[in-house]
Amino acid sequence: MRIVRGRAADIAADRAVTTALREDVASDGEGAVRAWRPHRQLAFGRRDARADGYEQARAAAREHGYPPHERDVGGRAVAYTGSTVAFLRLEPLDDLRVGMDDRYDAAVADVQRALETVGVTAARGEPPDAFCPGQHSLSSDGKLVGLAQRVSKGVAQTAGIAVVRDHEQIATVLGAVYDALDVPFDPDSVGSVARAGGDGDPDRVARALESALVGGRDATVERLR
Repeated sequence: MRIVRGRAADIAADRAVTTALREDVASDGEGAVRAWRPHRQLAFGRRDARADGYEQARAAAREHGYPPHERDVGGRAVAYTGSTVAFLRLEPLDDLRVGMDDRYDAAVADVQRALETVGVTAARGEPPDAFCPGQHSLSSDGKLVGLAQRVSKGVAQTAGIAVVRDHEQIATVLGAVYDALDVPFDPDSVGSVARAGGDGDPDRVARALESALVGGRDATVERLR
């Protein structure tokens, strides 16, 4: 299994890294894990882009210092402060129709173990009116992890974000963005590793997630230049 560390020079190049990894796994069958700190941004989902208040939401993100960008999956807006950790596991896939629930369950369990190593006991679920609401979330004094899955020919991608710190900043910008999108949102629902009493060092959280997602597999580490 490959471990890829670091981030590319800008948001577009950083996203291209994940795209390239997904293509590699589909072609050579070797899995990959990545846990990193994306550039500061406000990532909108497809549903957001179709909303009447989308342009106002983009303007609100810019006003708060978050460059707006669209991601190619569903879900609602997510804020990355620079300390937020994104993570993913890419696995070779033979049949697109099977295994989704098992992959979700495995990823949730792995992330729970990772959080425990940085001092947080997180439960499955999320508070009402949480950011980017979904069925595969982890909470401890607020939502701090959300997961999603994408499958394509030859590869399954299970990915998510972990709010490490800066939960108040995230609550502020998402409050303005979700208001523009007319999406229910409770700012107090935003949790973080630090808010839950854990280690608020993003790099330590990234390494804990990386280790848990790799599990007991043999792995080689590659660094982006």
